[in-house]
Amino acid sequence: MTVREESEPSLSITSPRTPPNPLKPPEDARGRAGAVAGLVLIVLVAVNLRPALTAVGPLVGGIRDDLNLSGTAAGALTTLPLMFLGSYGLLAAFLRRPPRPEALLVTAMVTLTAAIGLRMIPVTAALFAGSLVAGMAISIGNIAVPGIIKRDHPHRITAVTALYTVALSGGAALGSGLAVPMQDATGGNWRAPLSLLAVPSVLAALVWLPRLLRVRRAAAAAGTGPAAAASHRDIARKVWRSRLAWQITLFFGLQSSLAYVLFAWVPTLLTDRGLSESSAGFVTAAASLIQIIGNMTLPLLASRLRDQRPIALMVGLFTAAGFAGLTWAPLGGMWLFVVVLGLGQGGSFALALSMIGLRSPDAATAAQLSGMVQGVGYVISAFGPLLIGALRDATSGWTVPVALVVAIALAEILPGLGAGRARVLE
Repeated sequence: MTVREESEPSLSITSPRTPPNPLKPPEDARGRAGAVAGLVLIVLVAVNLRPALTAVGPLVGGIRDDLNLSGTAAGALTTLPLMFLGSYGLLAAFLRRPPRPEALLVTAMVTLTAAIGLRMIPVTAALFAGSLVAGMAISIGNIAVPGIIKRDHPHRITAVTALYTVALSGGAALGSGLAVPMQDATGGNWRAPLSLLAVPSVLAALVWLPRLLRVRRAAAAAGTGPAAAASHRDIARKVWRSRLAWQITLFFGLQSSLAYVLFAWVPTLLTDRGLSESSAGFVTAAASLIQIIGNMTLPLLASRLRDQRPIALMVGLFTAAGFAGLTWAPLGGMWLFVVVLGLGQGGSFALALSMIGLRSPDAATAAQLSGMVQGVGYVISAFGPLLIGALRDATSGWTVPVALVVAIALAEILPGLGAGRARVLE
């Protein structure tokens, strides 16, 4: 029996199914070795998708002194690239023909390598340009991976997504944690640790290139052509009109906005409460590391449930309680709320990415849904830190800003409940 969404006669909601894909690399469809190799390739891409952004923050003091940047310019260096993390997703729906995921990942890694090289040019404008190009390159990788997970691992979407998000978080932590030690080891030159980030991105491009060539040969043999382009446009139109797709997008955007608030404002909030700058930074880093546990555990729990609404409710409540506790609870109980916040945010991010595959009937729809969810979602998320900062300046305190943060965390539950129901786009 088919159940249709009330306002969308062109989209039906049915039980998940994954039709065969002739472009899927045949060696990945058989044997444990092929599956493990596919997971390694996904992890290799994931660890490249955050260090180019997170490594800049710890080095920004030296960059500012070396290039005589103003405080505003130094802040823009770390925040402007975030505006472009969903840029490819906004473009994808308008492309005449969908690029293959392997082509997207190779392009992302090559572009990221070029962006890292651009940063090394001893001109201030090149540093900013390289940061923006890095954000665009990362957006391409962000959009491509969920489609590959849906295509190559359709029966293990939550488990593979958990692995992917752990690699993302681990790469982000390595980028921020090793930047200063690498700077010190290379004589205090901030360009050295940033330039070394090109090594893993080049490696990722090289290992994905053979797979891209094999898929192109398979596509040529299958004779895909104008029909694929027409199907791409039809899927894009239906996805962007789907209520379910917008529910996933809002859930992703709201939870991402709170992740940016954590990095941007929680250290300042804690120093205003009396912690030293180093202690506040350590607490923020600990919350980020605990997110890895949330990345792993809650999606795996969700995989055991056909309906993910209880998980969406849980992560929203955890996130709200974590921010509230860090703001208003006694500092003696701070670490309890650090753990709660880390689990809530880590679980919500992994759940949002898992929903892309779980709610898509095939890899083509997952690719379009990934573009919409992350393209619009990252635009929504960029306003979170800006709004919280404006409220803090206007009220000279944290009561109103954190009340809004808690409200956003509770509000993300509503689209999460809609997106968490066991159904798929068709």
